[in-house]
Amino acid sequence: MENVVHSPLRDKSQLYSAIPHSAIGACRLCATPLQRSVVDLGLSPLANSFIKPELQNSMEAFYPLHAFICEKCFLVQLSEFESPQSIFGDYIYFSSYSESWLQHAKNYVKKQIDRFGLDGKSLVVEVASNDGYLLQYVKEAGIRTLGVEPAANVAEIAVSKGIATEVSFFGAQTATRLKSEGYVADMMVANNVVAHVPDLHDFLEGFRILLAPQGIVTFEFPHLLRLIKEYQFDTIYHEHFSYLSLQVIRRALAAHGLRVFDVEQLPTHGGSLRVFATHRDNAEQQESPAVEMICTEEKEFGLENFATYENFARTVIDIKCGLLDFLITSHRNGKVVVGYGAPAKGNTLLNYCGVGPELIPFTTDASPYKQNMLLPGTRIPVLSPEAIREQKPDFVLILPWNLKNEIVGSLSYIREWGGKFVIPIPQVEIF
Repeated sequence: MENVVHSPLRDKSQLYSAIPHSAIGACRLCATPLQRSVVDLGLSPLANSFIKPELQNSMEAFYPLHAFICEKCFLVQLSEFESPQSIFGDYIYFSSYSESWLQHAKNYVKKQIDRFGLDGKSLVVEVASNDGYLLQYVKEAGIRTLGVEPAANVAEIAVSKGIATEVSFFGAQTATRLKSEGYVADMMVANNVVAHVPDLHDFLEGFRILLAPQGIVTFEFPHLLRLIKEYQFDTIYHEHFSYLSLQVIRRALAAHGLRVFDVEQLPTHGGSLRVFATHRDNAEQQESPAVEMICTEEKEFGLENFATYENFARTVIDIKCGLLDFLITSHRNGKVVVGYGAPAKGNTLLNYCGVGPELIPFTTDASPYKQNMLLPGTRIPVLSPEAIREQKPDFVLILPWNLKNEIVGSLSYIREWGGKFVIPIPQVEIF
């Protein structure tokens, strides 16, 4: 293999075709052997495996962070190196710590109640319901709720809000059990979870089982089109097993008797889709023109053209060099750069770029569950946001750049000492 890595191949697909299929795996949607690379981000720890300070000298597991695209069904995906039980069993992400995300959830609930006529007789089931961030608004409207959340520590918060929560991974088995207990969902919600499941078929089959005959399910997930188009490579991490286009999710749902009838484009997470689906034979919901419009946009951009991904991989390297240039120049000029936020995307970025406390002495986060921890891999300390006011750094690197407006508003005081903000993606922007 050594001589392959150092050979002067211009076509990377030749290089990866030399890797045994068993070393990469098969497509989780159609079982085709994976051999075409999208981007190789090297070795990285699990993005949310924060380190306690007393364990800073302990060993840490690193796994390949290498995305491939299926040459048959075009699903972009990672291999599974850790089970969902290991990743999500005791989770550190709590949705309610983002005000903008809470508002997003509140707006969603009101809109769907009005659109689909949900009332006190309806049942809304959210899969990966986290700390009840969304179902709390459904409950306030007098509608029955049920959350399904695998992380017991997160589910406890939802239960404390009075939201019934099933602590379980969702799939065909869980759906069958819930249905046997009398649950039939008029509406199901799956926000930023479909990408997190390694067994897509088992997961999607669960919706077919639990959804009422005229029921509606909505999926929200980062749009592959935006990821590739805007070089959002930092949204690739081990928790995200799949990276979805509308065309791919449409085919995946169809395999389980579910039909996409509408889609909305959202600004969340750098650009997401909200896909509406129902049972194939539910004639009440006619297909919106938006479905074909976005599928056409994906085709025209080249999501099924391998050259698109080759360009993406080359540009990712340029972005890495640009961020390192900024950080190294700032260091040599005696300027201090600190981070804001400790999101999974930030951990992908910092580990890929090889950045540690020598260039970013600390980052901050509003979540007390992350404060006083160390970032995985880089071991950069996570402090309270108050540390920025106390230390008065020259630059604040916004790691959750998708929340830029919210963060800039809350940290506007850095202008008092001439501080500036920095966004790393799709290129370094200082303002």
